[in-house]
Amino acid sequence: MIKQADILSEFLDKDTINALSDFLDKKNGYDSSADKIAKAFGSSKDISKLDEEGVSKLVASFKNNLTLLIQKTWVEKSDIALKDQLLYQLDIFLGNNAWTDNYVLFLQIINQAVFLMFGQKPDSSDFAEYTLRIDPEFGIFWWYISNLPPKADWSEDKCRLAMMLGMYFLANY
Repeated sequence: MIKQADILSEFLDKDTINALSDFLDKKNGYDSSADKIAKAFGSSKDISKLDEEGVSKLVASFKNNLTLLIQKTWVEKSDIALKDQLLYQLDIFLGNNAWTDNYVLFLQIINQAVFLMFGQKPDSSDFAEYTLRIDPEFGIFWWYISNLPPKADWSEDKCRLAMMLGMYFLANY
């Protein structure tokens, strides 16, 4: 079986792959790493330089697109409650402006949404490889999300950038 990193290198250059490690490891000076990751998600702008209006537009687009993805995803009757809960959690997430407070909830929302969309647990060992093979763009996104720590003791700015990267991809998916 080919490792995720080998498959990932088919779609991303080494600098972009290394940008994630740099972003995760640095306490300061991680903006350029975030911008490289954003470019891998299709952004033509530096995400680290978005002004307040740009962030507001991004959050609104994220909310609209994720809500649509959740609502339009067909699920078994047993998962309807999960869809409703996810929409409720999304509203809670969007009602709180503290990025550090929202970090864990953001990852939970993403994981639950991905579970609904794909019908399998995103934390399974072969899910990352599966997503890269069936939808490379989504696979790159999942590579990013799955490498974020479940809990982070980061600054407000770093949490904001980490979530904005995920939001950017989902706002445009």
